[in-house]
Amino acid sequence: MESTPSSDSGAAATDGAASTGAPVPPSRLTHLAESLKLEHQFLRVPLEYFKKSMRTNHRIVEKEMSAVFSSVSEAVDRDMSKEEAVHHLTTLVSRLQGLKRKLEEGSKTEHLQAQRCRIRLDHLDAVEPENLSEWNNTRMKRILVDYMLRLSYYDTAMKLAESNNLQDLVDIDVFHEAKKVIDALQKKEVAPALAWCAENKSRLKKSKSKFEFQLRLQEFIELVRADNHLRAITYARKYLAPWGATHMKELQRVMATLAFKSNTECATYKVLYEPKQWDYLVEQFKQEFCRFCYEDDCPKEDPLSQESFRKLASSLPFSKQHHSKLVCYITKELMDTENPPLVLPNGYVYSSKALEEMAKKNDGKITCPRTGLVCNYSELVKAYIS
Repeated sequence: MESTPSSDSGAAATDGAASTGAPVPPSRLTHLAESLKLEHQFLRVPLEYFKKSMRTNHRIVEKEMSAVFSSVSEAVDRDMSKEEAVHHLTTLVSRLQGLKRKLEEGSKTEHLQAQRCRIRLDHLDAVEPENLSEWNNTRMKRILVDYMLRLSYYDTAMKLAESNNLQDLVDIDVFHEAKKVIDALQKKEVAPALAWCAENKSRLKKSKSKFEFQLRLQEFIELVRADNHLRAITYARKYLAPWGATHMKELQRVMATLAFKSNTECATYKVLYEPKQWDYLVEQFKQEFCRFCYEDDCPKEDPLSQESFRKLASSLPFSKQHHSKLVCYITKELMDTENPPLVLPNGYVYSSKALEEMAKKNDGKITCPRTGLVCNYSELVKAYIS
């Protein structure tokens, strides 16, 4: 909350300093460095996909080379005619050529992701106090594109990115992968979603996600809806039974649908057949896709650094806050129109009440309790809460 109001005031002050030719205050440079810390995710996304491409190519090489070595060993141990040997070698060469094509495609993908990382690093490196206003304008457009993508406004996001030449600074291609899964779920198809779960199995397991389990439940329900009871039972044994240790109650409820057809009036089971179950899957996929990744070095001031807070928030949906609520670090009182927040040159925000009292006791001087910065009360900038 504190970085948002200070960003505008910092940009305005920097622009003013640049236009008059005055030197940029060290506090503004500090604020710029602090602002860049918010760009972690901006670099993380292409880096993660670069690493993912490398892992995929590595698995392909291991799989194909293992098959080639096995084929060669088989040829050595067998007595083959000339025709059989030629056929065997031809098959082997064809497989190696296929591997070469896959590696070339994989190399192109890796190169594109590495290039995107470089472009984003250059973009961050290019920001200076003198061009901060223009850079912040680009940042705002990036944020808008990301917001549109998260709300599935893909066409609008693409047009905004293209009109401002932001294609390498936004993650449209990443969200298009999500769009394929969402479109399939809306058509009541789970295969693409299950494939996505397989690709991200370790991450989903680490976050204790139930998304794959719920996909399997829905697929079971559809088999029951179609009166394919034998197939449903076989499916349950293969795909649902492994979840029994952790989700037995849900399994028992869903398995009972074998005795309750889709036209049942029993509320407990009728809801399982409703079309909105697919809408729930779409929303859950969106949350899984955009899930916040907790960092091991999460600042201690962040509530999410506490495991108890993580557990408390794990089942909550993402929310839109219509009104900001700021609590003063010094007085612990709410900052509002009667006690408005003031921004120090270093970007930290405190209440007017606290800073006025501090200024009275120190001849108009303010000392930031978190950084030790000393400034005049006249240097403070009023922030507005929406």
